[in-house]
Parts: sequence; C-alpha cells; structure tokens
Amino acid sequence: MAAYDDLMAFQHTTEALGQVAGRLGWDQETVMPRGAAPQRAEEMAAMESVLHARRTDPRIGEWLAQIDDATLDAVGQAQMRLIRKSYARSLKVPADLAAEIARVTSRAQGQWATARAAEDVAAFLPVLDEVVRLKRQEGQALAEGGDVYDAMIDDYEPDMTATELQAMFDAMRPRLVALRAAVLDQPTPARLSGTFPADKQMKLTRKLARVFGYDMSMGRIDKAVHPFSSGSAHDVRITTRTSEDDPFNCFYSTIHEVGHGCYEQGIDDAYALTPLGRGVSMGVHESQSRIYENQLGRSRAFTGWLFGEMQAAFGDIGVADADAFYKTVNAVHNGYIRTEADEVQYNLHIMLRFDLERALMGGDLAVGDLEAAWNDRFKADFGYEVDKPSNGCLQDVHWSVGLFGYFPTYSLGNVYAGCLHAALRKAVPDLDTDLAKGKTGAATEWLRENLQRHGGLRTPDETIRQASGMEPGPEPLLTYLEEKFADLYGI
Repeated sequence: MAAYDDLMAFQHTTEALGQVAGRLGWDQETVMPRGAAPQRAEEMAAMESVLHARRTDPRIGEWLAQIDDATLDAVGQAQMRLIRKSYARSLKVPADLAAEIARVTSRAQGQWATARAAEDVAAFLPVLDEVVRLKRQEGQALAEGGDVYDAMIDDYEPDMTATELQAMFDAMRPRLVALRAAVLDQPTPARLSGTFPADKQMKLTRKLARVFGYDMSMGRIDKAVHPFSSGSAHDVRITTRTSEDDPFNCFYSTIHEVGHGCYEQGIDDAYALTPLGRGVSMGVHESQSRIYENQLGRSRAFTGWLFGEMQAAFGDIGVADADAFYKTVNAVHNGYIRTEADEVQYNLHIMLRFDLERALMGGDLAVGDLEAAWNDRFKADFGYEVDKPSNGCLQDVHWSVGLFGYFPTYSLGNVYAGCLHAALRKAVPDLDTDLAKGKTGAATEWLRENLQRHGGLRTPDETIRQASGMEPGPEPLLTYLEEKFADLYGI
C-alpha cells in the first residue's frame, strides 16, 4: 500500500493548491482592486503552471502502475478511478497552453465585467476570440480526433455527450413551449412594490442561508456581479447580488448558491482534499442548487413563510396575502436574464446557449457574429427583441472564463432535481408542514444523507440513481412543472 499512500499524500497537496487557486478567483470576483487585474492574470497563470506540473508529474504514472485497484476498498477504487482519469486528461494538454488559458481567462473576466457595465460588446469580443481559440486547442488535444465539444462537456459532466443532451432537449422543448404558451395566456400575477434597501436584503439573505443549513462558521456571503460558489470542505464561500427594486434576485440567487455550498459542506470529512471531496459533476451540483431554489424555496409552503419574513423586513410589499405572494414568486413572465428566469422558461435559455457554444467550438459560428446570432435566436425562441447587450450575450460570465460545455449541466441539474424531488416527497411526507414553518432540516438532511455526503464516490448517473431510486430522465421534472403551473394558473 506504500504506492497508494504516497500517491494520496501527493494528491492531498495538489488538491490544497487547487483550493488556493480557487480562492484567487473568489477574491478577483469580490474584493480585488480593479487595478490588480493584470497582476492577478499572471498569478493565476503561475498557479496553473504549478498545478499542471503536479498533475502531470511522472511519479503519478509510476504510482498508478504499482497499485492493484482490486486490493482496495470501494473508496480507494473510486479515488483511483478519478486520479487515473485526471492524469490521462492532464497529459493531453500542453503546460504552456494550460498556463495561457489561465492567464487569458483571468484577463477576459475583468474585460467582460467592464464591457457588460458599458453595454459594449465590441470591447469584449477580441479577448473572447482569444478564449475561444485557446479552448478549441484544448478541446482538440483532449478529444484526440473525436468530438471537441464532447471533450469539453466531459470536464463538467463525465461521460455525457452532446448527442445525449440534444435528445434530452428535444424531449423537453415541446412540453415546455406548450406549458409556457398556456401560462402566458393567463392574467399576470401581482408584482412586488415598495422599498427594498440592500442592507435589509443582505440581512434576510443571511437568514435564508442559515435556514437552508449553510454553515456560516465555514463560509461567508459576499456580493459579485454574477453569483457563484467557491471552495470545499471547511471553506465554502458563496456570493449574491442585490437590486433595490427586485429582492427576489438576491434571495433566490442566495438559496441557489447555498444549495451548491451545502453540497460541498455536506461531503464526508474523510474525503476532504482528495478527488472524492467535491461534487461528482456539475449536473449533480446543479441538482442541489435547483432543488433548494425551486422545489423547496419556491414551494407554496415555503413562500408562505417567506411572505411573513419579507413583511417583517420591508413592511408593505404590494402583495395582499401568502397565496398572491406564491403566485408572484412563481410568475411566468417575459425576461432576458437566465438567472432570473422562471422554472417554465429556464431550460429554454440553456438550449439557446448550448446551440451557440456548440457552434462556436465547432467553428460554425465566428465570435464576431455571436451577438447577432444570439439576438436572432432569442427573438425566435422568446418572441421579442434583446434590448441591450447586458440582457443578451454579455449577461453570463461563463464564456469569458472558458467554461464551454458547462451550460447544459444547468438543465441536467433540473432533470436530476426532478428525480430527487419525487423521491424526497415520498421519503418526507410531512415536508410541506415543515417548510411552512421555515424549517428545511428534514429535506436537507435527506439530501445530505442520500447524495451530498458521498461526494465523488459514484459516477453522476449512479449518484442520482442511488439517491432517487430511478433512472435519471426528464419525465419527473416535466410532470412537476405541468402539475405545479396548472395548479397555479388554473389551466
């Protein structure tokens, strides 16, 4: 077992350094001085060079050759499965390319934020062109003659392919479009009105984080342009954003990121700083954020409790009662922003991005034509024109930081959450009674026990199958949406 022990000790340090690199990214998005951006790009490139050297260290190959996986327990075998895959992947990507991607994406992130604030697509496109060129090179190295976009997806959802995702989207789209048409034909629910100061939003949002089980002794909540979560084990940080005329943006972004954070905090401590000590895939990660945000956070029971909390915090919010508030929270309405989209339309936003980034990576769409392609597709899918770039192709941070292949995992997360929610309802029959009191413990404990604590022990499919007792597929999600919105709108 000496080779196994030596390998795991080496891996422990690599994982720790990876967390340090992640903290640099968190700092850049939250409190870093704007003028530090060029230096931060060099720091990120330096960290990536160190990490790449460790991930391709010849000793890993030597240790792996000496280890007989059959002599290991299930945990050891899972560690080896992930290390072998990571090592093979890392060897395919040249060190200078890995460092250059880290350098350029760090710079691109700042340029994206500036261009978004200025509504200036042209200011962002040159650096995006660099990112796309570099990510294509990486994808080609990883694919080794296969599909470049499949190789990119595999970084976020192992063993998933674009063909499988396309089939899933093809099954979902007709029912989602039909449901949207039926709902939008109904009267629009009341909208919030009143004053929602940012400091009061942040006070309530911290309470919401605690209600959903986020451990603030090992985490923190800060503001960012685009909400995200970062870290693992005993240092898991989340961000949110405030809008003084739309407190839901803050509250539901927070609940969403708390789902991510609780997944990382809920993983067995024995797996900390090992390959098993993080979420098994981004689709499974999104299943946690989406079930926290939607099936729990937007439920009739929980919104009844939240209505009282908002009245206590803000006074009159322009909505008559808890039932009206439930309809307001779940209103299906025209809008541009993916993160603010209702449950009915959210996946349509993902389908748009999936097709565009697939075309970018395949060379069928030039970066210079991205804005026009986005606007044309949005008009075709949603029926109205994009009014400004920050509501269009500049709204998401993902492409600036090179996360091609990431977007479809949001829809996978919704699909997985649908399966988990169906199982959760059977396992916790008094769920609504608890949620109506602002108590999520029974639900979050079930998720922690059945899914979160296992980290990367199983494959993504196995993780969902073991937790939910069913084969992952979109039917539970679609049934949940159709039943929920038929009840909401009386259709």
